[in-house]
Amino acid sequence: MLTAATNSVPKDSATVILLRLARGKTLEVFLARRHESQSFMAGVYVFPGGQLEKSDGDIALNKLISSQDDFHPQVLLQDGNLTATMALSFYICAIRETFEETGVLFARNSSGHLIDFSNDTIQARFAVYRKSLNMGDITFAAIVQQEELILMPELLTPYSHWITPEIIPSRFSTRFFLAEFPYGQSAVTDKDELTSSLWVTPAEALQMYIAGKIAMMPPTIKTLEEMAEFVSLDELFTAARKRNIYPIMPQPMKNGLKLPHDPEYSIEKYKQPVRTGETSRFLMKGGLWQSTAFHN
Repeated sequence: MLTAATNSVPKDSATVILLRLARGKTLEVFLARRHESQSFMAGVYVFPGGQLEKSDGDIALNKLISSQDDFHPQVLLQDGNLTATMALSFYICAIRETFEETGVLFARNSSGHLIDFSNDTIQARFAVYRKSLNMGDITFAAIVQQEELILMPELLTPYSHWITPEIIPSRFSTRFFLAEFPYGQSAVTDKDELTSSLWVTPAEALQMYIAGKIAMMPPTIKTLEEMAEFVSLDELFTAARKRNIYPIMPQPMKNGLKLPHDPEYSIEKYKQPVRTGETSRFLMKGGLWQSTAFHN
């Protein structure tokens, strides 16, 4: 039985699941490989994202964000413990990190249109911005201000909330968002934190994992399993908006992990009603995480 090795507080973070329709209206997802030199999940394929920064809650950013009457971050994240500023900062973090790691930017220009990088001059200018941002030579807010952009957090749909188990030294409390890949843009990894990448259907990604072609961790595997049930983006986003979002902190067990809806999950703070027939645990077999349902 694995036991807790740390009492570290998980760091707040956000990740974005980029989605598109391709190859005859088939749903595809963007995955990128973490650099081998990374101290956390080296070489593993993940959705782009990263840690929340203080600047993500900068009040100055409020003037650079589109506002809609029905956009309420606290309500959408389904977390009453968050302040309005903190809830919005997860969206800003998700947008910033996606731009830093892939070059994709969820924003509209001064004419009200989604920013389009098909223009070579604009693409080159934002490539310089991205490099400067990653080097710490400019802030994300400064880029948005200089380009007179309006960020569009409403394009992100909250999907899930995963918390790293206490047995892991580097812990994160990560909000997962869905986002449709914006027209006129391209996803290119930063070659620093993320190296190679691929667009792939959820089912194909899972097959590649089982075949040992790519490495993934349980949150990514579980998410891909759920998305593999959908073909249409509309159906996926509609289902996502109806989801019950709650903290998912896997509980260690012999050779594996139990999820909150597993019948034998016992961390009272995170326990959820049992969902019979659904995979609810991960077992480590042959060096691979394999999801399975509970069996008496």
